[in-house]
Amino acid sequence: MTGLPLPLAATRFAARWVPNSMLGVSQALRESIQYALGHREEALAYAMQFARDLDTPSADKFVGMYVNERTLDYGPDGREAVRRLLDMGYSAGIIPRRAKVEFIGG
Repeated sequence: MTGLPLPLAATRFAARWVPNSMLGVSQALRESIQYALGHREEALAYAMQFARDLDTPSADKFVGMYVNERTLDYGPDGREAVRRLLDMGYSAGIIPRRAKVEFIGG
């Protein structure tokens, strides 16, 4: 509909959080994702215990679709996609107030 990527997940922080806390959590998540991307076989072996009847090649394909470089950084078009999705949700009455989106970290 927009030609933008579909944002599937994000970490939301309440406005009352101290900026240093948000940066710390954001950095810890980023390091964890980077580790998993850099140690894919080990991460996949761990994830297989939650795979619900997926074989390893199918789980690897699934993980690759949803955990990748975009997980670390949406990029400009990904950030625009998040803003647009939330604006569309507000316009459709799905969310009660217009979202103010700020991105922190990478």
